[in-house]
Amino acid sequence: MSIISMVIFFLTVLLVYGGANLYVGHRLYRGLKLWLPSLKPWGFVVIYGAAALSFVVSSAPLPAPAGKFFTWLGAYWLGIFVYLFLCFAAADVVLWIGKLTGLVPKPAPSPVRLGAWVIAVACAIALSGYGFRNATQIKEVQYRIDLEDGKLDAPMKIVMVSDLHLGAVGSESRIGELVRRINAMEPDLIAMPGDIFNDDFGRIQNPERIRELFRQLKATHGVYASLGNHDGGPTFEQMVAFLRDSNITLLMDEVTVADGRLAVAGRLDPSPIRGFGGLKRQDISHLLAAVDPNLPLIVLDHTPTKLWQYGPGVDLILSGHTHRGQIFPGSLITNLIYEVDYGHYQRTPGSPHVIVTSGAGTWGPPMRVGTYNEIVEIILE
Repeated sequence: MSIISMVIFFLTVLLVYGGANLYVGHRLYRGLKLWLPSLKPWGFVVIYGAAALSFVVSSAPLPAPAGKFFTWLGAYWLGIFVYLFLCFAAADVVLWIGKLTGLVPKPAPSPVRLGAWVIAVACAIALSGYGFRNATQIKEVQYRIDLEDGKLDAPMKIVMVSDLHLGAVGSESRIGELVRRINAMEPDLIAMPGDIFNDDFGRIQNPERIRELFRQLKATHGVYASLGNHDGGPTFEQMVAFLRDSNITLLMDEVTVADGRLAVAGRLDPSPIRGFGGLKRQDISHLLAAVDPNLPLIVLDHTPTKLWQYGPGVDLILSGHTHRGQIFPGSLITNLIYEVDYGHYQRTPGSPHVIVTSGAGTWGPPMRVGTYNEIVEIILE
C-alpha cells in the first residue's frame, strides 16, 4: 500500500469514526438532557470527547502511565461505543417506522423518546457487560482430520492457540490458564499461527512472567510459531528474541521436521503492520521444494487468504486473524470477506484441510459477543 493510499485510508476511517461519534454523542446528550435539564453542553462535550478520542490517542507515543490509561480507556470505550451506535440506530429505525405507520405521533412525545433512549442505552450496557465478561472465558474445540493413508504411523495431537495479542488490554491475564489447559491436553505439538503480540513489545506489562509461562508449555515434538500482521514494527527484533528465548521455534518462511514425523512450515504474514524488519513473504514453492513428500506437511499461515495457492503437497493449514468477527455483527462481515473465517474447511476433496480459529485473545475492545476465545485441539489420523 502506497503512502497516499494509507493517508486516504486513515482519513476515511477517522471521518467515519468521527461521524459515528457525533451521532452517538448527540443521541446521548439529547437523552441525558431529558433526565437532567440543567446539563451543560460544554461539560458533556469534554467528557464525551475524552472518551471518543481515547482510542485514537492510545496509539500515540505517550509516557508509560498515560499510554496505559488511554489504552485501557480506548479499548473499553470502543466496545461500548459500537453497541451504543447499533442500539441508538435500531431505536431510531423503530421510531421512524412508528411515525410512518401512524403508531407514533409526529413529533414523538418526550415520554416516547425517553423510553426509546432508555431501552437503547440499557441494551448497549447489557451487551457490553456480557461481552466484557465473555472475553474472560476460554472454550475448547476439537477437530479430527484424516490424512492420506500411510502418512502418519500413529495419531498425533496438535494444540493450536492464535491471536494472543500480548500488550492489548486483558491479554496477559489469561496466559497462565491457557498454559495450564494446553499442558493438560498432553499435545504432541503446539502451534501458534500469529498475532502473538499487539504491535508493540513495549506494551507488555510483565514480559518476564509471560516468558516463564511460555517456557512451561510441554509438547512431545515442540512449540512452533509463525508471525501475524501485528507481530512487526519497530520492536520486531525484541519480539523475535522473546519467542526464541521462550523455547518457541519461530518459522519465518521456513520449514522444519518435527522428530521425523511431521513437516511444519511457518509463513510470514502478507500484510504486516510496519513490516518485519525488511523480511518479505516468499512464494510457497520454495518451502514445498524442501519437504519430503512422504511426510505430512502443516503450514502455519496467520491470515486465511488466497488458499488456492496451496496444492495437494500441503495437508493442513492453520490460521487465525479473523477473530470470527469478535463482536456481533462482526462475524457477518468476516464471513463475507474470507473464504473461510472460522472452523474446518476443505475446498475440494484433494485440497488441503484448513482450520481457522477465532483466537485465544482479543484486539481492541476486550469483548466477545457471539464468539469465544478458544484453544483448538486437532487429532491427525
